[in-house]
Formats: sequence, C-alpha cells, structure tokens
Amino acid sequence: MTTQWKITQTDYQTSDGFISCAHWTATAVDGDYTASIYSTASWQAGTPTIPYASVTEAEVLNWVWESVDKQATEDALAAQIALQKAPVTASGTPWGQA
Repeated sequence: MTTQWKITQTDYQTSDGFISCAHWTATAVDGDYTASIYSTASWQAGTPTIPYASVTEAEVLNWVWESVDKQATEDALAAQIALQKAPVTASGTPWGQA
C-alpha cells in the first residue's frame, strides 16, 4: 500500500501573507483499492512563520503533521482498504436475483 499526502489549497491572510489554514488529502492505493481522507488544519495568526509566497508544499505538510496524527490517518486508510477487500456488509434485494 502506498500513501500520498497532498495540500490541495491554503488560506492566507492578505494583510500579512501568512497561511492560516491548509486543506489536505491523504490517499492510499493498494492494487485496485483506493481510500482517501480530506481534512483541514489551521493555525493562529502569525504561526507558522513562513510567508505564503515563500512556503513549499513539504513545509506545509510538516505543519499539518504537527497538528494531525499522521500514523492514525494512515491506519484509518488501511482499515478502509481492508474493508473494501473483505466487506462486512452488503446491500441489495433478495428477490429478482438469478
């Protein structure tokens, strides 16, 4: 299983140019199975201290991982994929099935 973290958008203050919120996704792929989580992380004004115009995605991801349990997120993705591989529920109707 491979997991990719991605910053999809940031919100920043136009007055000082500092990021106040990052929107992120974590996507796991295991063969034909895919699971994804979307969330946000936000910070108080003035933190983090790298201005919008100078920050990299890697730096923002590190900020996110300081406020989000990275391992728990990846464990949740693995659990989603495990359920896809071995479902514990199903849906349908019993009539009309061949």
